[in-house]
Amino acid sequence: MVKSSTDTINKQQIDELFGRFNSLRIMIVGDVMLDSYLFGNVDRISPEAPVPVVAVRSRSNRLGGAANVALNIHALGAVPVLVSVVGNDQRGKEFLQTLEANDMPGNGIFVSNNRITTTKFRIIGNNVQMLRVDDEMTDDISLEEENMLLNSVQSILNHERIDAIVFQDYDKGVLTPNLIENIIAMAFEKNIPVAVDPKKKNFMSYRKVQLFKPNLKELRDGLNLQFNPNSISEIIEAVNRLQTILETSIVMTTLSDKGVVVSEKTKEGHYKTTHIAAHLRTIADVSGAGDSVISVASLCLALKVDAGLMAILSNLAGGLVCEEVGVVPVNKNKLHDELLKLVETYYFDKQRKKLIS
Repeated sequence: MVKSSTDTINKQQIDELFGRFNSLRIMIVGDVMLDSYLFGNVDRISPEAPVPVVAVRSRSNRLGGAANVALNIHALGAVPVLVSVVGNDQRGKEFLQTLEANDMPGNGIFVSNNRITTTKFRIIGNNVQMLRVDDEMTDDISLEEENMLLNSVQSILNHERIDAIVFQDYDKGVLTPNLIENIIAMAFEKNIPVAVDPKKKNFMSYRKVQLFKPNLKELRDGLNLQFNPNSISEIIEAVNRLQTILETSIVMTTLSDKGVVVSEKTKEGHYKTTHIAAHLRTIADVSGAGDSVISVASLCLALKVDAGLMAILSNLAGGLVCEEVGVVPVNKNKLHDELLKLVETYYFDKQRKKLIS
C-alpha cells in the first residue's frame, strides 16, 4: 500500500505505483458515446446571421463517456474491459472502428436495434469550442438488453481477473437500478472494489460502494440540498451526509478550480475529510476531465492506495487534460512527472520552513 502524505512518498515509490498500473484489469460499465469533431479557422461573420463561419480543416472521431474512461485506463497502462450498448447505425460502426483504432476490443459492446449511438458533435474554431450538438436517447435499455449486459458481466467475472469495476453514468439509459444492484452484488461476491462516477437519475442507487465521485453540481442535485458552493465547510458537511446515506467507503468530490474534497470512512466509523486545492493551469477545454479523474482513482482503488494520494493524483490528471483541446486521455508520463514535481516541491518547502524557523 502506498501512503498519501507527500513527505513519505519518494521517487522510487512513485515509479513503483505507476509500474503497478500495468498489471491491472479494470471493467467499465456505462454510457459510451462518440465524440465527433470539426476543427477549423474563423475569420469572418456569416452574412446570413450574426454567427461565425468556420472553415473546416479537419475532422476527428474520439471515444467519449465510458469509452473515454476505458481509453484513459488504457493510456495509463492497464487493461480496460468495456461493457455497454451502441445503436445499429453508422455512428455505432464509427464508434467500434474508433475503439479498434485505439487497440481496444469491442467484444463487450452490444449493438441494439432499439437505440441510437449517443453522439456529441463539437465545432472547434481557432482552438475554441464554438458549438456542441447532442444526438442521443436517454430511455432505459430494454429488459432483454439489460439481461444481455448482466450475463456478459457475470461471464467476464467468472472467467477473467478483474481488479476493479467502474460505473460511468451519464444518464443515457445503459445503467438501470436493477443492472447497478446486480453488478454491485456480483462485485461484492468476488471482493472486487467498485468506483462510481454518478449522474442524477441513479444517484442513490449506488449503495455501499468503495468509491463515489460526484462533482459539485451532482452532489447538490443528488442530495437535493442547497449549500454555499464557495464554502468548503458546507461542502464537507454535504459530503459526509451523502457518505452516511450511501454507506460509501470513500467520497471524492471534484470542485473544478477549487480542487477536490475527499472523505474516507475510518475503521472507527469516523470521516477523515481533506480539501486538496487545485493547481494553477491554462485551461483550454474541460471536456473529459471527470473521466480522467475516475480512471486514475479506480486504478488507485484497485491498488489500495491511500485516499489522500488517490485524490492528489486524480486531481492532477483532471487538470492535465484540461490543458488540451477536445476530449483526450491523460498522458501517463506527464502525470508521473507532475506528481514527482509536486512531491519535490512539497519536500523543498518543508525543508525551507525548517531552516527559516
